Amino acid sequence: MYSFSKEERLCNVKLIDKLYHSGSSFLLYPFRIIWLKESLPGENPVQVLISVPKKRFKRAVDRNLLKRRIREIYRHQKSERLYPFLRENSSTIIRGISDIGKEIGNYAFMEKKFNSAIIKFEKVYLDSHVE
Repeated sequence: MYSFSKEERLCNVKLIDKLYHSGSSFLLYPFRIIWLKESLPGENPVQVLISVPKKRFKRAVDRNLLKRRIREIYRHQKSERLYPFLRENSSTIIRGISDIGKEIGNYAFMEKKFNSAIIKFEKVYLDSHVE
């Protein structure tokens, strides 16, 4: 359950374009979360895109470090809160996670903020689907 397989990664260019053009988003420093309800093939309720902008982190080593940290945090947290929430609501989504921070945060800080981002996502998702 703590894996991050190919089926969970968002690689389809058309879906990525659709996510960035018509998806909903919110900020919770140091993350920007973009999501869009979309029907997905397979059994995974989420496909994820993780990005770190070159504008803020010029060195590829720094960008890769941040992407590894975000991937690891996501891998551990998805089965505890995100997947049960989406299965309970019988939804499938595509999701983008971008790091918008100005410096490389430590793992504990990023993990705490990511947990807060999942809680905020649940509230935003429920508010947008109650209407």
